[in-house]
Amino acid sequence: MKLLPFIICLGFSLAACEREKRDFRTAPVSEESQEKTALVSLSPGSSPPEQEVSGKARSFEGNAYHLSQGKRLYAWFNCNGCHANGGGDSGPPLMDDRWIYGSSLENIVQTIREGRPNGMPSFRGKLPDDQIWELAVYVRSMSGLEPKAAAPSRNDDMHPLPSENRMPPSSPVPGGSASPSATAPQ
Repeated sequence: MKLLPFIICLGFSLAACEREKRDFRTAPVSEESQEKTALVSLSPGSSPPEQEVSGKARSFEGNAYHLSQGKRLYAWFNCNGCHANGGGDSGPPLMDDRWIYGSSLENIVQTIREGRPNGMPSFRGKLPDDQIWELAVYVRSMSGLEPKAAAPSRNDDMHPLPSENRMPPSSPVPGGSASPSATAPQ
C-alpha cells in the first residue's frame, strides 16, 4: 500500500514536466518565405504599389541571437570580400543611409536570395531561409537600423586599439576632484 502513493506522486510529477519546444532549421527551399516587395514607391494610378510580406521579419528584427548568427554567417560566407566590413568595395557600402534596392528587411532578403545585376550572386537554394534572414538582419544593423541593445559590436580587429583585455596595465590617471561625500567630516 505504501507503493501506491509513491506511484501516484511519480505519475503527477511526470505529467507536470513539459518538454521544451524548439524550432529547428527548415529545409533550404521547401519552407522558403514568399515576399513581394516594391523597390520604389512609384506605381500607376493613385495607390502605392502592392506588397505582400510574410511577417517573418518580426521574429528576426531586434533579436540579438539572430543578429549574432548573421554576423557569424557574414564572416563565414566572405561577404567582406565585396562589401569590405560594410564600407563598400566592389560591392556597395552597407553602413550608409542609401540603399539601392530598399532598406526594409524584406528587400534585403530578396537581394540576398535573388541576387542583383552586376555582381551580387543569388543564394537561392544554397542557404536555408533562416540563414538568409539572419544575414539580412545583420546587414541592416550595420547602418544602425536595428536597436543598439541587440546589435552585435564590432570585431576587435576593427578597433584602432587592441581589445581591452590585451592592453598593458596602466596606472590611474591623476586629476579630477574629490566627491562631496569624500570631503565631508566623518
